[in-house]
Amino acid sequence: MRTRLAIKVNAILEQYFPERRVFLKSDNDTRFIRLRPGTQIVAFAGSAALVAWAIVATAIILMDSIGSGNFREQAKRDQRTYQARLNDLSGQRDSRAEEALAAQERFNAALKQISLMQSELLQSETRRRELETGIDVIQSTLRDTMKDRETARRTLAELQDTLEDGAGQVQVAASNAPMGFLAEALERTAKERDQVVADAQDALLEADRMAQQIALMRDQNDAIFRQLEEAMTVSVAPLDKMFRNAGMPPDRIIEQVRRGYSGQGGPMTPLSFTTRGEEPTADTLRANRLLNQMDKLNLYRIAAQKAPFANPVKTAFRFTSQFGYRRDPKTGGRRMHSGVDFAAGLGTPLYATADGVVVHAGWQSGYGRLVKIQHEFGIETRYAHLSRLRVKVGQRVSRGQRIGDMGASGRVTGVHLHYEVRVGGKAVNPMIYIKAANDVF
Repeated sequence: MRTRLAIKVNAILEQYFPERRVFLKSDNDTRFIRLRPGTQIVAFAGSAALVAWAIVATAIILMDSIGSGNFREQAKRDQRTYQARLNDLSGQRDSRAEEALAAQERFNAALKQISLMQSELLQSETRRRELETGIDVIQSTLRDTMKDRETARRTLAELQDTLEDGAGQVQVAASNAPMGFLAEALERTAKERDQVVADAQDALLEADRMAQQIALMRDQNDAIFRQLEEAMTVSVAPLDKMFRNAGMPPDRIIEQVRRGYSGQGGPMTPLSFTTRGEEPTADTLRANRLLNQMDKLNLYRIAAQKAPFANPVKTAFRFTSQFGYRRDPKTGGRRMHSGVDFAAGLGTPLYATADGVVVHAGWQSGYGRLVKIQHEFGIETRYAHLSRLRVKVGQRVSRGQRIGDMGASGRVTGVHLHYEVRVGGKAVNPMIYIKAANDVF
């Protein structure tokens, strides 16, 4: 049965793949190779499989090439979009920096105006006190003059009664007193009376004039007070908000600055225009309230210099990593990023964000070249991956002072600054301070 089936299959195959012979001839002999139908089928199937594999492989390579081209184009488009976004953010940052500079200039101009207005207020108050003293003197003089006038009138009346009295005429004649002396005395008394009346009228006019001048000065003082109060409100409120947004209680900060303050222009002393224990006037109380606000503004200014309300990079840059957990660029795992990263060119100048003392300036594992600055209120700032250090340990620095250059030292994947803010040794988001100052500086 199997033999018959094999014969039938072989007969069918011979119809499509008849037996062929391949002759191999040499100089002395001729040989041939018999290609049976089965062998031909195997060779045909192998050739077909090879051709099919070549076609499929070519199609796969072609599709992968097309897909890679599209991916590259998409990557280029994404890169262009990202670069445009970075340029836009850089423009916005420059605009915010210009607005902050303009706000700082307006703030400084307001401080100068407040100082001038304070001086004018003190001078005006001094003039008012002098005028009030002058009025008191004039009134006292006027009262004395009125008394002298009444005394002169009584004396004149007595002399006239004496002249009209006949007995008096006899006594005068008997004593040989000249009538000319009496006439001269009467005339002199009359002139003194007239002069006293004229002086009294002049004194009253002068008192009215000085009263009008005092009223005018009071109006001017009130206008100055209002302008000062408005200026203080505009100046103090943003600073108060800035400290609150940064998580720094203003009352505690001001008290700490007041305790440690020893420089020029310290806490302002309240005004006092009396040494007799009298109750202060409304203007004095108002002026003292303004002085308290000026003192608060001065302490705010000092505190703002001691806290990191500034940006460590002043030239064009881009943010490459925010504060918080992120994918580690080296290991790929999830890791806490305790600061923010600013990317710019190699050697970009870096600046201290607040007054303080350098406590570290050198190499530290992972950070590379690192600068640590200790500030007031338990705050420390760190500037890592620097290419060059420009400060030394123990050096006192001021806000805006250059402390180093941007680089790629330590554990990095590119040129950037790693900037940290630590409060009580714990890392906090530096953008809290930078954003809090955007509305003020």
